[in-house]
Amino acid sequence: MAVSIMVQGTASHVGKSLITAGLCRWLANRGYRVAPFKAQNMSLNSTATPDGREIAWSQALQAEAARVAPTADMNPILLKPSGPSRSQIVLQGRVLEDTDARSYFMDRKERLWASVEDSYRRLAAAHDVIVIEGAGSPVEMNLKAHDIVNMRVADMADAAVLLVADIERGGVFASLVGTWTLLEPHEQERVAGLVINKFRGERTLFQEGVQWLEARIGVPVWGVVPYLDDLDLEEEDSLGLLSPRYRVRPEPQGSVPRIVGVRLPYLANFMDLDPLFRDPRVAVRWATRVEEVRDADAIILPGTKNTMADLDWLERTGFAAAIRAARAGGAFVLGICGGYQMLGSRVEDPHHVEGPQDVIPGIALLSGTTVLTPSKLTQPFEGSLMPPFPRGTIRGYEIHMGVTTLEGVHAPLLRREERSEGLIADGGRIIGTYVHGILDNETFTEAWLTLVARGRKKTWAAKPASGDIGEHNAPGRRDRAYERLALELDGALRLSRLEDLLKSRR
Repeated sequence: MAVSIMVQGTASHVGKSLITAGLCRWLANRGYRVAPFKAQNMSLNSTATPDGREIAWSQALQAEAARVAPTADMNPILLKPSGPSRSQIVLQGRVLEDTDARSYFMDRKERLWASVEDSYRRLAAAHDVIVIEGAGSPVEMNLKAHDIVNMRVADMADAAVLLVADIERGGVFASLVGTWTLLEPHEQERVAGLVINKFRGERTLFQEGVQWLEARIGVPVWGVVPYLDDLDLEEEDSLGLLSPRYRVRPEPQGSVPRIVGVRLPYLANFMDLDPLFRDPRVAVRWATRVEEVRDADAIILPGTKNTMADLDWLERTGFAAAIRAARAGGAFVLGICGGYQMLGSRVEDPHHVEGPQDVIPGIALLSGTTVLTPSKLTQPFEGSLMPPFPRGTIRGYEIHMGVTTLEGVHAPLLRREERSEGLIADGGRIIGTYVHGILDNETFTEAWLTLVARGRKKTWAAKPASGDIGEHNAPGRRDRAYERLALELDGALRLSRLEDLLKSRR
């Protein structure tokens, strides 16, 4: 049976997910069979496991860092917000139901606890070490009685806890002391160390702060982790959209392609656009104002957890009209998953999967209908890119509820065995696909950006040869990031003490 270490935080977005990933890689590098675990995650960024289950993107990244295949047991409960105070519950990788927040917290959480225990025990039986991630803060006092993700999990797993605080936010002393004070005595006994995260500047200048914390709390500070603003890993949830990578940067010199992704209210899997934010040859932004769409060379409609609600929002705000006008003016449009569904004439919801409406008009750049279904298709994708794009294998994943039937003149974008997927219309000026991660495939992205640049008469140069060139280069890029993260944590936290701690708990 595995031993466990748990990463908890004083608040959301203090760096728990990355520290968990870094510990997974550090332990894997030392020969441990290690797996991540998060009992409950709330996120609209998710992915498909090899066996067709759905888990949060962050647990999939942590599994990749641990050099193991992701499984539904690593994230037994995934909450996907689908409306005001409502979420879809994904239990052990399969859709269970939609429910409101009160019903979930007051009733369903307790009934789902047995699944959390089962998933943890299966992982613990197959690995040496489980690195557990908490959620938010362990001392949200109005919710603590119904907690199934923080200290209750630590008790179940008999885990030692590292408590992480984000110094960049300010108030790091109050955050740590306040969290510690609100923990019950038996919970305090589980805290093996404190971690100061996202530190900028000279770390030795914080030594007095370390000494003060250790004297006040009586728990050792394991270390001070630097702010790693250039660590090239995808963000966990919508709070990540505030990170520096998504800020509008100065446009490159010359007339370059201007690309916007529409920031929908129920935006899901926004990391689909990350490859474009890394590309210095394009000017890219998330559009929150209609005028940002009007001069775009290419518009991306991304995934959404509520296609019907976001279509209504697009019409009410004027975004839909602006997209149609931009397309009429020659702009390119790429729809991914829910964004693909929006491109058609209408979306029907006969089972009221997303709300009370039976049907809603689409943006109508294509002729066709999407019918939403109660069942969700969740699977990895591997297929062939079709002409006029160059030959190549495309890898990604599908997560959607609905079937799209199109009319009119178009060609398939991809082919998987005998099934076609997606479409190319109007000479490539309109593309739709259900495949998340398609832009991580350089064969497609390079050809699409070239098409956009030439079609809009913009300055363009082929990507220079590099170690990243390949059909699907994201895993290699992330692997380098995990190695760097593990090295940074080892230097900041002197992780030899982690091995000592784990050995003492066997």
